[in-house]
Amino acid sequence: MSFRSIRSYAAAMCLVLAPLTAAAQQNFGQAAGQQAVDFARLGQNQTEALQVNEAIYQGIGFGNTFLVVTPAGNVIIDTSSAGMANRHHELLTKVSTAPVRYIILTHGHGDHTGGVTDWKQDGTQILTQRLFPDFCAYQDRLAMYFARSNAAQFNFDAERLKQLQRSPRGKVTPTITFDDRYEFELGGLKFDVFHTPGETPDALSVWLPKYKVAFVGDNIYDSFPNIYTLRGTQPRWALDYVASINKVLKLEPEIVLPSHGLPIKGHEEVVKRLTKYRGAIQYVHDETVKGMNDGKDVFNLMREIKLPAELDMGETYGKVAWSVRGIYEGYVGWFDLNPATMYAASPNVADAELVMMAGGANAVAVKAQEAVKAGDAVKGLRLADAALASEPAHRGALEAKLLALETLQKSTRNGLENAWLGYGMRGVQKLLNPPTGPQGEAK
Repeated sequence: MSFRSIRSYAAAMCLVLAPLTAAAQQNFGQAAGQQAVDFARLGQNQTEALQVNEAIYQGIGFGNTFLVVTPAGNVIIDTSSAGMANRHHELLTKVSTAPVRYIILTHGHGDHTGGVTDWKQDGTQILTQRLFPDFCAYQDRLAMYFARSNAAQFNFDAERLKQLQRSPRGKVTPTITFDDRYEFELGGLKFDVFHTPGETPDALSVWLPKYKVAFVGDNIYDSFPNIYTLRGTQPRWALDYVASINKVLKLEPEIVLPSHGLPIKGHEEVVKRLTKYRGAIQYVHDETVKGMNDGKDVFNLMREIKLPAELDMGETYGKVAWSVRGIYEGYVGWFDLNPATMYAASPNVADAELVMMAGGANAVAVKAQEAVKAGDAVKGLRLADAALASEPAHRGALEAKLLALETLQKSTRNGLENAWLGYGMRGVQKLLNPPTGPQGEAK
């Protein structure tokens, strides 16, 4: 990729609600300070398809769309989100209007399947891994839950979320599915598609031997991976990621194309990046398992486990601490060996009484403010929540909670942490400043 192409790509990947540094623009999940990340608009300013090589072109978005041109027709790999699909279709059909013979979906997330209807023509084959329909059914089964959590995580209001979901995942019907491997040839170009579970159980990768190019979906991107996502997910097995990355490395690719972020070019760079990525996942997995066997609880491990410098790739999207808990509970579930956890009582069921014993909500709200100002915003947040368990509308406690959330948001470089803190802040602000009716009375 030329320097000019990289600059164009980075500009298109700009997080549109506030300017970021050039380094941040190349990390699709990164946010700074109080910037909100509008993932749906990534790539909005792209004016022409990004040319990867003589046959492969890319539409840029939170989910990328790839066009592979052959003399016998085209292949589309992933179709981005519904909100970006039309834009990608416009850009990529400027490159070629030949018939679309295949659509290959690397997995069943909506930012990969949202544009299927834009690309599907009479006779187009839709190729997925065998578990794709089951994974889509799981998402549809929990559609209302995910609608709420996605709206919070990605800063969408309910109406906008409906618009972005105009192409429901359940309506994507594969015409070809496979278990471990599927090969086909089109226009003299061989496509080798193989199962690479990681972010999802149905994940696949695509290998083009002629160009030594691997399309890897969401198993690799510019951050420690989201082995557990805060919006909710089935377990993502760390060792699946490791095995899948090994499969890709064994091919000795010259180019790796993730479905989020920049192409990785050059065999040496590919090996360097993928080996580091695999090593970081293996390290966090192994340290978590070691800690479990040593009798350490999950919260201690979340605090203790850090990547060594040689494996540190940043935590702009996934976070090590979240992944530690995902691995821990993925292996043994939610019970922490404490008998109190067996019962249907919230962990903070005693907070209101403890607050009264501590002098009431006023006293605890003051302590919360002090904790934040002393540098322990998480402790301040917990104290504020305890005070609110005693008096849900206590203004001092709400102000302490808002201060804790704002302080945490100013220090994070993780896009998803930023979004969830923003979600919490909006909720507190509504309680502090309730909307008023036409006569000025609170609604």
